[in-house]
Amino acid sequence: MLVELHPNKELLIDIRYATADNFTGKPVYKAGKCFLHPVAAEHFKKAQTLAATLGLRFKIFDAFRPLEAQQALWNHTPDPDFLSEPGVGSTPHCRGVAIDLTLIDAKGNELDMGTGFDAFTPKSHHGNLEIGQEAQQNRFTLLGIMTCAGWDFYRNEWWHYQLFNARQYQVLSDAETGAGLL
Repeated sequence: MLVELHPNKELLIDIRYATADNFTGKPVYKAGKCFLHPVAAEHFKKAQTLAATLGLRFKIFDAFRPLEAQQALWNHTPDPDFLSEPGVGSTPHCRGVAIDLTLIDAKGNELDMGTGFDAFTPKSHHGNLEIGQEAQQNRFTLLGIMTCAGWDFYRNEWWHYQLFNARQYQVLSDAETGAGLL
C-alpha cells in the first residue's frame, strides 16, 4: 500500500524521528525508513524532476508517520500550531500523504531556510520577514517546486507539504502498513 523511498544520488533521507536529533530529544521510530502513499510518491517524483532542472535535490526528514508515532509526538509537545492532534483526523503524515523536507545542492549541502527542521517558532512560518533574503528565496524556491508538483503547504512550517484533500486518504498505523517503523 505504501511506497518506500530509498536514498540515492538524487535523494538524501535523514529520518529525524529515528534519531535523537528531533524536538523530543530521543528516537520515536526504530527504523529510519521513508514511505509515501503511491499517489504522493508520484507527486514527489514530479517535484524531483522540477528541482533537478535547477540543479537541486531533496533531503527528506519525515514522510509516513504511523498513528502511534503521531500520538507520541503529541504527548510530548501538544502544540496544534506545529502538530496535528491524532484524534481530530487532521493527520496527513499518518495517511502517507505528507512529507517534511528541504532542498540541497549538488554536494548535499542543505540550503539556508532561516531555521532548522522542526523549529517550532514563528520564524518557521512561510512569509516570515525576520529571516534573511537568501533563506526567503530558498523557501520560495521550495514552495514553487512543491506546489507546481501538486503539493499543498502548511503555513506554519516551511518544511511540510501534503497532498490536497489529504483527508480522503486513510489514517494508517504501523501494524496496518507493515512499515516496521515502530
